[in-house]
Amino acid sequence: MGSLLLLGISVSAIFFLLLQQPEQSSSAIILSLKKRHGSSGSSGNQYSSSRPSAGFQGNRSTCSLFLGTWVRDNSYPLYKPADCPGVVEPEFDCQMYGRPDSDYLKYRWQPQNCNLPTFNGAQFLLKMKGKTIMFAGDSLGKNQWESLICLIVSSAPSTQTEMRRGLPLSTFRFLDYGITMSFYKAPFLVDIDAVQGKRVLKLDEISGNANAWHDADLLIFNTGHWWSHTGSMQGWDLIQSGNSYYQDMDRFVAMEKALRTWAYWVETHVDRSRTQVLFLSISPTHDK
Repeated sequence: MGSLLLLGISVSAIFFLLLQQPEQSSSAIILSLKKRHGSSGSSGNQYSSSRPSAGFQGNRSTCSLFLGTWVRDNSYPLYKPADCPGVVEPEFDCQMYGRPDSDYLKYRWQPQNCNLPTFNGAQFLLKMKGKTIMFAGDSLGKNQWESLICLIVSSAPSTQTEMRRGLPLSTFRFLDYGITMSFYKAPFLVDIDAVQGKRVLKLDEISGNANAWHDADLLIFNTGHWWSHTGSMQGWDLIQSGNSYYQDMDRFVAMEKALRTWAYWVETHVDRSRTQVLFLSISPTHDK
C-alpha cells in the first residue's frame, strides 16, 4: 500500500495527487483535514481563481491540496452527463429534470499556494494503463466513480468502453487501456447479513464485502451519511457488536467501531507493495 490518505476534495484533485505521487512510504499517512472559510487573503494563497494552466504551478513544498476553497470558474463544468451516456443515472441529472440554475456546476477546487492543472483524461489513461480502480462505499462513492468516468470519457471520447451495472458491484472498462473502474456498494463498509429475516449490521465483520476488494491497485473508500438515516431510510434492523445485539446505538460510536474493523482489514490484508488506499471523508449532503 502506497499510503492511506484521508481526503475531502474534488475527484480531479485526488487523481492529480495519485499521478504525481505513484510511490509513497509503506507507513500509513493520516492527513488532518481542516475546512478553512473566509477570504483567500487570510489563507496566504497567492494564486488566482482563474482557470489553471496545463501544468502544475506553485511550490510543491508549500502546496496544500487539502486546504483551500471552492472558486467559481466559468470554464466549468468539464463534462455534461450527455457526454457519458448511461453513466450518470437520471435521478442525479438535475438539469435534465429542469433545475433552473447552473451556478453550482461552475466551481473547482483551489488549493493553497498552488494551481492544479485541468484534469487530462488521456494522460490519466496512459498513467493508469492495466490498473484496477475500485470505489467502495455509499452513494457519495458512487457519484465519485461516475464523475471520474465522465471526466475521462469526455476528454478521450474515442476509446472503447464497456459498462456493466450490478448489485453490489458495477464495472466500467476502458478496453484499449486494460483499465477497470468499479463501484462496490457497501454503505457501512462492514457486513450486513440476513438473520431470521432481519438485516443485521455487523460492526466487527467485513470479510463478506472485502472479498471483492483484494485485487485492486487503487482502493477508494467512503462511509458517513448513511449512518444517520432513520425510519424507512435506515439500512439495518439490528446492530451486532461482539456477541451483543442492539436495536440502535450512538451512531458515531457504531461508525467508529466499523471504521476500526475496516482499518484493521486494510492493515492486515492489503498488499502494500501494489495497492494504494484512500478514504474519502464525509461531505455535505449531495441529494439536492
